[in-house]
Parts: sequence; C-alpha cells; structure tokens
Amino acid sequence: MISLIKAKKSLGQNFLSDQRVAHRIIAAVSPLPEDVIIEIGPGTGALTGLLVRSSVQVVAVELDSRLVEKLKATLAAVNLSIINADALSLDWDHVISTAKTFIHPPGRDYPDRRVRIVANLPYYISTPIIERLLSVKDRIFDMTLMLQKEVAERITTGPGGKDYGYLSVMVQYYCGATKLFEVPPSAFEPAPKVQSAVIKLTVREQPPVEVADEAKFFALVRAAFAQRRKTILNNLKAAARALEFNEPVNAALEAASIEPSRRAETLSLAEFAALCKALH
Repeated sequence: MISLIKAKKSLGQNFLSDQRVAHRIIAAVSPLPEDVIIEIGPGTGALTGLLVRSSVQVVAVELDSRLVEKLKATLAAVNLSIINADALSLDWDHVISTAKTFIHPPGRDYPDRRVRIVANLPYYISTPIIERLLSVKDRIFDMTLMLQKEVAERITTGPGGKDYGYLSVMVQYYCGATKLFEVPPSAFEPAPKVQSAVIKLTVREQPPVEVADEAKFFALVRAAFAQRRKTILNNLKAAARALEFNEPVNAALEAASIEPSRRAETLSLAEFAALCKALH
C-alpha cells in the first residue's frame, strides 16, 4: 500500500489504512478470475493491491494524479489498468466496453464477463456517482461500496423509517441492497468525523414492480418526498400541475388503496407503482 501521501480535503480523501477491513471487503466481493473489477477511488491502493493479487482484472479510476503515479510505480501488473479521471465526468459506457476487453489471461476467453464495481466513495459525491452508475446498470453485475453510514442506511432501509426516501426507492427499484458491515473512523487516514458502512448493490434482472413509464414514476416519487412532514396528498397536490397527472390526486389515492393522510416514507415500491398507474 502507498504511504506518505497527504490526503486532500478538497477531494474528500480518507485513505483506508486498516488491512483487516480491506480483506473483509475483498471477501465480500469474492472476485472470480473472469470478473472485471472497476475500482473507483483506489486512493493509496489498500483494496487495489488485494484485487490485483487475486488475479482478477482491475480497472482503477483515480482523479488524483499523485496517486495515479504512485499506483503505477507500486502496483505495476499486467492485470491492472489505471484511468486518471473524474468518475463523475467519465463516459461509463466507454469505460465498461473497454474494461470488458481488458487483458485476458493467456489461453482464456470470457465472452460474458461480469463487470463489478468496488469503491470507497468520497462522501460528498457518493449519491451522484451512484446515480451515474445506475444509468449504466444493465452493464453492471453488482457494486460493493464504502459510504458514509448515514447514506448507506438511507439506501438499504425499507419503508417506515426516517432514513427511507427518494434515494432508497431509486436504488431498490434497480438493485437488491444489503448493508454488510460498519467501519469505524480509525480504519482511515486521516480519520473522518463520521462512521462508514459497506453495502452491496446487486443489479436486478427485472425491477420488483411493474412501471409503464420510469420517468413518470421517479418524478412522482421525488414529488412525494418533496416535503417530508407533509402528507402524500398535500405533496402530490402541489406537484399535480407540473407532473400533468391524468387523474385527481384524491381519486388516484383511493384507487391505489392509499390513505391520503400517510406520508411518503411509509409507502412501499409496490404502493408507489400502484399510485403512479392510478395517476397516469
């Protein structure tokens, strides 16, 4: 692992330094030789080194050019490719296409290679990166992500709790989401001021509910959570004109068997889907 590189606050860098945690993450990934792992934010290489030694094909995406040079010097290997770029501005279709044709072991061919994401995401950009990855979800098998504990719980929780919101619905519509374990601040250098957690998102072959128009569905969900203290009725009435509902909100709620006094955080994916159908 690379050392003696000072973390940049401007990039939200907190380098994983606890090898026990690193080994635990790799065990959760459980990579196979035919997999391609795209690692976002390899940092000082705590996970990268273990992935490379497991003989899996690794494509590391790192914004900090200092770390790119150190990774190239320290972890030079035929099964490692490093991209010096911002994960938020990458053409992910191109990255994945290139990764799938990345160096095959001699004499082997893997026509249906799984593309898997591994990342210790900077906390302040974790949500937009997840949204970018979901935009190419059809080309990804799963994602093992280290996130701020609060964000991890927001993604994996079910309806009924204060953490459940638009991000929960969006991710769980496309993925099976599981919180694996928590990671203390002491596992990083420098130590962040928050707890972290590792989650796994396994991309679904089909969403768990049937939706005719995903754009309308997610616009509805976003509107429903616009003001969390308001009822589902009041939030949707406020958005009715902008979202061009075909039916009055009261009638749609009744058709979907949803009490108007409920709040969005109590609705399941199935109830959101039924409500979307009733409104449109």
